[in-house]
Amino acid sequence: MNISILNRVKLLSMTSLLVCSAYTYANKIPTIVDDFSHPDNNSLGIKRQFLDDKVAGGNSQARIKVIDGKLHISGEIEPPRGQPGWASSVLLLNPEGLPQDVSKFSGIRLLIKLQSGNISISANSTDISNFDYHSAMLMVQADDKFHEIKIPFDSMKRSWSEQTKLNTTTINSLSIVSFGMQKTPFEYQLDEVGFY
Repeated sequence: MNISILNRVKLLSMTSLLVCSAYTYANKIPTIVDDFSHPDNNSLGIKRQFLDDKVAGGNSQARIKVIDGKLHISGEIEPPRGQPGWASSVLLLNPEGLPQDVSKFSGIRLLIKLQSGNISISANSTDISNFDYHSAMLMVQADDKFHEIKIPFDSMKRSWSEQTKLNTTTINSLSIVSFGMQKTPFEYQLDEVGFY
């Protein structure tokens, strides 16, 4: 009888510990989302995702590799008729895509080297249902050097929808997007993506 009660107490203690650990992990997003030290996963241990405009009728191509802790992406934007073309690197903040609270930060920080093309970054909120996430163009000189870029959350805007304030308590991912209205090459490297 005493062993059974002891086992129940142990089980209850372990369950409470797991719940508290999960809650703590879910509510603590670190400053660095990806330092590209792993070939497939971001710094949160979540597999990187890559999407392009083929889902919308485009034919954009991207070549992706991680070399010496840097993500190298190159390719060609080939948009669908009458729409912009794009190729996107998506960094999830939660393995299930659940919203995360990043309100303790002021914005997004990147270390990027641009060789060619147009690049933007978006903070993807679960509040947005039409994929018009809050984004900002990355103004980077194509000089073969890494540059630190800081994008304040309050400077990020939606492209075609009604302007709304970015809800930083509902961010589930960050997307780095190469884009263009006509066939054009792109190439860039990322050394680090995170928050500041």
